[in-house]
Amino acid sequence: MNPSNENIPNYMVPAILSTICCCLPFGIVAIIFAAQVNSRLAVGDRAGALEASNKAKLIYLDFGDCGIARWCPLCGTHGALNHG
Repeated sequence: MNPSNENIPNYMVPAILSTICCCLPFGIVAIIFAAQVNSRLAVGDRAGALEASNKAKLIYLDFGDCGIARWCPLCGTHGALNHG
């Protein structure tokens, strides 16, 4: 397959989840970069789309993981308090 025809992931869903679960300002930045991927591909800017994709991924991994780590123990504690 021709590399120019390969799909570049936009990471929109993880960016939205990191916004909800962790840090609103950084989540919004991740959403902005995720939204730029498809628009840059539409105008033929593959390098720009790849850069935006990598930035969205980096931001959601750095800040989304901290949100998941913060909320999961609370969910487990809540369940234990209600059922035990």
